[in-house]
Formats: sequence, C-alpha cells, structure tokens
Amino acid sequence: MMPFFSLMLLFLPVLRAMKWLILIIPMSAVVGSLCALFLAALEAATHYRVAHPAILFLLPFAGVVTASIYFWFGGESERGNNLILEQIQKPYSGVPLRMAPLVLVSTVISHLFGASVGREGTAVQIGGSIASGFANLFKLSQEATRVLLISGIAAGFGAVFGTPVAGAIFGLEVIAIGKVDYLALVPALLASLIADWVCHAWGIHHTLYTVLFSGYSLRDEPPFHTNLILLAKVALCGVCFGLCSLVFSESTHRLGKFFKTICPKAWLRPVIGGTLTIIFVYLLDTRDYLGLGITAPEPNGASILNFFGPQSYPYSALIKILFTIVALASEFKGGEVTPLFFIGAALGNILSVWLNAPMDLLAAIGFMAVFAGASNTPIACTMMGIELFGAQNTVYLATGCFIAYLCSGHTGIYLSQQIFRSKIHTPVNLTEHPLRVTRQNLLWPFGRSDKTQHPSEK
Repeated sequence: MMPFFSLMLLFLPVLRAMKWLILIIPMSAVVGSLCALFLAALEAATHYRVAHPAILFLLPFAGVVTASIYFWFGGESERGNNLILEQIQKPYSGVPLRMAPLVLVSTVISHLFGASVGREGTAVQIGGSIASGFANLFKLSQEATRVLLISGIAAGFGAVFGTPVAGAIFGLEVIAIGKVDYLALVPALLASLIADWVCHAWGIHHTLYTVLFSGYSLRDEPPFHTNLILLAKVALCGVCFGLCSLVFSESTHRLGKFFKTICPKAWLRPVIGGTLTIIFVYLLDTRDYLGLGITAPEPNGASILNFFGPQSYPYSALIKILFTIVALASEFKGGEVTPLFFIGAALGNILSVWLNAPMDLLAAIGFMAVFAGASNTPIACTMMGIELFGAQNTVYLATGCFIAYLCSGHTGIYLSQQIFRSKIHTPVNLTEHPLRVTRQNLLWPFGRSDKTQHPSEK
C-alpha cells in the first residue's frame, strides 16, 4: 500500500498542473483574442480621428453615450479595476462578464473622439471579466478563483503591451503593496504568455522602442566615476518621477470628486471633460495630447517616440497630465498607463537636458518609473522596461522605478490596493487597509496629515 500512496503523492502536482492547463489555456486564448480585437479597433479609431479632426467636437456627446450605457447596464462594472482587485482580495459576487464588451467598446469610442485615456485598464478588465466567467462556469473555490483572476489580469496586461513576463509579475504585484502572491506564479506566467502569443497570432504588432545608450555596469571600466555620476542623476530623476506619480494620482482622484460634487448626474460628467478637452486643444493649438500619444499627428509633435530624442519638449508632461486627469476624472473609459508612459517619457526628456544626461535613457526610465510610482508595482515595471528597451540598462531602470515607488507615497491609481507592508515606518498601522483609506492620512511619503483620523485609532 505504501508504494501506491507514494505514487499518488507523486502524481498530485501533475494532476494539479493539468487542471490549471485546462482552465488557463482557453481563458488566455479568449483574453488574447479580445485584446487583439481591441488593439486593432484602437488603431483604426486613432487613424480615423487623425484623418477627421472635426470629430473632436462630438467628444462630449460620445462621453454621454458611454456613461449612459454604464449607468443603465453596467452595474458593478462601473468600478473597473478596483472591483477586480477587491474580488481577488475577498471574493464575493464575482466580476460581471458584461464588463469585457462594455469597457472594450467604450474605450474605443473614447479614443475615436479624442479623450486622453489609455488601454491598460481595458485589458485588465477584459482579463478579469473573462477569468471570472470561467471561474463561475467551472464553479471554482474561492482560492482557485483568486488565482484565475490574477492570471486574467496577467493575460490582459501581457497581451496588450506585448510584455508577457511583466504581465505575470504585474498580476502578482498589483494586488497589495509590499506583497507578491507566489501561489499564482506559474498560472499567471502561463496565462500571460499564451495571451501574448494569441494576440500576435492575430497579426497584432506592438510599438518598438529604441534606446541607443548602453551603459557600463558599475563594476566595469571605463570609467567608474562616470557611471556613478549617471546613477546619481537617475536617482534624482527617480524622486521627480515618484512625485509626478503622486501629483497625477491625487489630481485625478480629487478632480473626480470635484466633478461629482458639481455634477451629481454620472451620465452628464463627460460633458465637462469633453468640453474642457476641446477648449485645451484650441487654446494650445495642438492635438498631440489626444488619445494614446504614442505617435503625433505632426512629424515633430509631442509623442512618446519623439521623447527619446533628439528634440526637447519642456511642457509636454504637464500638458498631458492636464488632458488626462480631465478625461479620467470626468469618467471617460480607458486606462491610465499609456498616458503615464507619455508623461514619464516627456519628463525624462526635459530632465535629460537639465542634467546633461542621455535623453533616450532618461525617457525610457521615466516611461516606466512614473507608472511604477502610480501603480505601486516597481518590480513589474523594471521587468517591463527590460522587455521593451533591453537589459543593458537594468541597473538604471531598477533605480528609477524603485525610488519612484518610494517617493510616490501611500497613494496610487488603484484605490482598492491594500497595504501589506508600508513603504516607510509610520506611527499609524496601515496594514490591511486599502489606499482609499490610507491616502487620507499619509498623502506624502514623509509625513502624516492630521486632517483625518485613521480607522484604527477611532
């Protein structure tokens, strides 16, 4: 009997792996296919908007249409990424399956008419929605549902950006600050890889970024002091990137609260954001800040690709922040990440001029570090930088992302993120509380606001 039980114990991991393969492969294939459809539709919408500039005047009405659809049919889907994070932390009702088509169509409409939003939120919601649908179909336990939801996030993120390893780490890291859930490690990686492969199989190609600077590691010669000086400059930029993340996150949340105060009707709020966007376009006489901003309508316009050099763009980061927080606060659908890439690359572009540092290097670091600070995922962002820009500057990428994470404070773009371990020592116990609560007490990374009292102290 003993050999029989030993054999059974040997095969248990194999059986467990087979179960996850049966779940992960079809789920990831669906997510990858939907991400491919989404990216193709996004590209077509962007081309149409550039070719027909007058369509911008319909932006407020397009926002009303999408907001009305969510108001009448969205239900819990309205809460987007935060709902998915809460379902992973404490599963209760699941993520509605209708979230995937709603966010896909709404985001494409936002881009078609010119809202300054991204695409990561859409991909994550597609992944979470499809994963939840599979969990309900197979009646999975709460723990298995958590793993599948994490895998769904990883699949959506990895497919939409073409960074499968970063997608897997992002799915594990984004749930809670200071904690990575290794239970979902292999399923998340498998889901992200399959979704990325399927997305490419549909003929989707991601943007290629070129960083010509190839720095020596700190232990190489020549020259040691040059690398050390550059590393110090990158660390200083990391502080700037982290503070930029904090400003972006808090501005979006506070402006959103203000819009809700002055316009209680949710379906009317996009009119405010759409109208302001039109005004900004004509005041600044540029359309460079509409949509994703990967490329610009004009050859030398402000865009992510142009920030890598050789021209400088002094005010682009600030202007993109303005366009994006107005769009997000007025509840246009999309994501924050690609606008954060734009803001970070633009900030790195101008910092390189001020600090006499390689422009393409600082643009690449800013590209990742501002997102690292805003999403509180420094490891995923470092890996994403390696996948997008190559491994030759890993030391600089990691330095920028890690310092930005520290300096962004206890806030972020995902208010349902829980704090497992605080970034710094604080007099208040922050653990097991979401950012929605803690940001009221520790807005800045080096001090406490006394305006509100933490629930643990009441």
